[in-house]
Amino acid sequence: MRFLFFTVFIDLIGFGMIIPILPFMAPKLGATNFDIALIIVIYSVCAGLVGTLWGKLSDKIGRKPVIIFCLLITCISYILMANAESLAMVYFARILAGSVAGIYGVASAMVADLSTPENRAKSMGLIGAAFGLGMVVGPFMGGVLAGDDINFFVPCMVAAALSASASIFALFFLKESHTNDKRAAAKQWQEDNGKTSTYKILAKSGNRWLVSQFLFHSVVISIVSYLFPLWMGAILDWGPKEIGIVFGIQGLAMAAMQAKVVGILTKRFGEIQVLTGAIALLSCGFLLATLSSTQVLMIASFFLTITGASMCTPVMNSLISQRTQLEYRGRIMGAASAMGAWGRVVGPIIAGALLSLGGFSIAWAIGVLVGLLYIAWPINELKNNHLTPAIASNSDKAESEL
Repeated sequence: MRFLFFTVFIDLIGFGMIIPILPFMAPKLGATNFDIALIIVIYSVCAGLVGTLWGKLSDKIGRKPVIIFCLLITCISYILMANAESLAMVYFARILAGSVAGIYGVASAMVADLSTPENRAKSMGLIGAAFGLGMVVGPFMGGVLAGDDINFFVPCMVAAALSASASIFALFFLKESHTNDKRAAAKQWQEDNGKTSTYKILAKSGNRWLVSQFLFHSVVISIVSYLFPLWMGAILDWGPKEIGIVFGIQGLAMAAMQAKVVGILTKRFGEIQVLTGAIALLSCGFLLATLSSTQVLMIASFFLTITGASMCTPVMNSLISQRTQLEYRGRIMGAASAMGAWGRVVGPIIAGALLSLGGFSIAWAIGVLVGLLYIAWPINELKNNHLTPAIASNSDKAESEL
């Protein structure tokens, strides 16, 4: 598990490095504000289109080769960005990067393969911590390497080097979790039971609503990420430095919570209960944001929202891995990752439209509404006493490295 953590962490540093420079890079190549938004969104659109395919492929050939291939293509996309001399090249690079973003769903499937059901939420939390730390270190490094003269070549090439390093590290140190024996057993099981679509698998397992949780989750996260910098800038006159510090502190807190706290809470209270409480917490953050006009309340609303959201991800990944047959685990976790990508498309569009029509209070209020939709499923599970997910397959043996 520690090798997977390190692989994801290295790659996410490179991903995070690109985030702060994209809005400045595109205008140098003649981009309009619409182009900037489209360049950011197109990554998630591509990730949403292919997420399930990468998961399905990992069920057939193994998790490790898919992860390595995606890392190498990501490296190429950064090299293209570093040498981009036209807006079309930037678009192509982001489409290429988004098309291999399925690595994150496959990584989650690998975590599920390597952990026991009892420790799965804790293990998912560790990988979530790798995401959080990477997204703290990456933007900081990207900003520093870009410098005051906003040099795009250096951070893009460093990001490429990090992805290449992660692929080499994965090649030599990452252990295949979906072994030949497991793949052969899964193939035989599918031949005996016939091929079926992802939708039918979700319907049969009762996981359609659980997968939709990933959509709601990404919508609320993307709303916060979009609105918070604009909100603080408009009301408190904050700049990138102050906002970056807040995001950095919160990122470290998220990493610590996912690495330690989530596992403790799920063992004490159960996964459905923790998910319900976490969604309630983030919804309270959105509600507070609609009423806030002072620095203290604004920061408090941000921390409530992000803290609640950070607890949801590892719990949902744990739940879906336990409620999905091993034979289809990569495909379904890829579908969940794809739903998350679509949420990152929908969230900013909704928030931006409402911000233009009614201001910040109305834009934040949509987060409360999404929170109500988000919390409906775990409340229904509690009501029907569906607290312990059934383990999906007798062949689902953990090879835990924890």
